Amino acid sequence: MNKVQQLFSLEGKTGLVTGAASGIGQATAVAMAGLGAHVGLVDLASADFSATLAAVEQVGGRAAAFDCDVTQPDEVERAVADIEDQLGALTLAVNAAGIANAAPALEMSLQQWQRMYDVDCTGVFLCCQAEGRAMIRHGGGSIVNIASMSGVIVNRGLLQIHYNSAKAAVIQLTKSLAMEWADQGIRVNAINPGYTATPMNLRPEVADQAKQFAIDTPMGRMATPDEIATPIGFLLTDAASFVTGADLLVDGGFCCW
Repeated sequence: MNKVQQLFSLEGKTGLVTGAASGIGQATAVAMAGLGAHVGLVDLASADFSATLAAVEQVGGRAAAFDCDVTQPDEVERAVADIEDQLGALTLAVNAAGIANAAPALEMSLQQWQRMYDVDCTGVFLCCQAEGRAMIRHGGGSIVNIASMSGVIVNRGLLQIHYNSAKAAVIQLTKSLAMEWADQGIRVNAINPGYTATPMNLRPEVADQAKQFAIDTPMGRMATPDEIATPIGFLLTDAASFVTGADLLVDGGFCCW
């Protein structure tokens, strides 16, 4: 392996991915395994990890699945500890677990608002906190948080003030942790995906809306989960060793309009 290949390799490192049972989380776990990392797959107890485990095996990787609700700090700490026990010292993490839904602001219940923040914002913080503690023990690491272009712009036709503001908070959370942990050797970055062909956006009931997502994107289509996972992989590797506090748009040019 030459020097450039080494920079883009995760060989022998251990990482975790939340939301790893499907969508961007699944694609990211497979990409990390393909780059040589051992991967802890983290998702709810109700999640089916079989497709992710099979895909990791196909690329010759090693993974293990761990049940965890990211809104529960004790469960997050336990997941990190279990991953380290089974796979090795944690130095890589991708926080992809999240939910999305919509409602007009005047009709949105406090419960709906709070649930969004609990998962999409507080859950990211709790994961970063547990991951950061582990990485400090090991001399550093790299964390990537999945935010959204909705944290940068307001999506036309989508009434989701809770989602937009929670994702904006993730971007600022990422930058704040990047500065706080820079001297600890931990890089923290965010990816802001545009419209992506995940199971959430491929449901029959949103088929017409998904067509509009593609029309509104300059590249004329939604991203595949793999097209989000590969920039995440870059941010995890030493090829991005001087990149921290970034919020990288991967949106097919959507925010250029």
